[in-house]
Amino acid sequence: MGIEELLRFWKENEIVHDERIIEAFLKVKREDFLPEEQKPYAYVDSALKLFCGQTISQPTTVAIMTKLLKPNKDQKILEIGSGSGYQAAILGHLVQPKGKVFTIEIIKELFEFAKKNLEHFENVEVIFGDGSVGYKKEAPYDRIIITAASPRETVEGIFPQLRLGGILVAPVDYGDYQKMYRFSKLESGEIEEEEFGDFVFVPLRGKLGFAKFKTSP
Repeated sequence: MGIEELLRFWKENEIVHDERIIEAFLKVKREDFLPEEQKPYAYVDSALKLFCGQTISQPTTVAIMTKLLKPNKDQKILEIGSGSGYQAAILGHLVQPKGKVFTIEIIKELFEFAKKNLEHFENVEVIFGDGSVGYKKEAPYDRIIITAASPRETVEGIFPQLRLGGILVAPVDYGDYQKMYRFSKLESGEIEEEEFGDFVFVPLRGKLGFAKFKTSP
């Protein structure tokens, strides 16, 4: 399967039909964000292994999260969990020309991999640090995306870093699975939430992640 088949599947099943998002997936090559041995499987619609027990999400999951986030040009976005850098690259394309993506990764090997993969994306900055606490240095953000299974209280703790009118998308943990949520911060400061089905992600690491996965950058 190639990217064209995936895009056709998304359109036919009304998963994604936003032409800006479609263009981003055509421009950003998933194979450029995979270890050498995984490159032949770039457009198999499944998660693939990276390093240290981590994965790159299946293309359809990346597409769904991107759609839910509603990224627009010139926005400032925080991604928690860089992985290989693929999601950040998609978002970097979508916020051009003046927008910027900050992506934070706690695992050193993945941070270095993502940084190398994203070196030609001038509007994406890769940070080595603990994303479970967000990244206050550049807050507030127009959009925040969390790419690992997250305790609800951790997600709620990041709400203050979201701008009024902003959106946060995250898989909230329910034990053996996660539910995908979109949280919208209204102009009143209240949070409106929507649920979008069940998913499976690796656990969020860090101080406010899952205890058995705690580590320090």
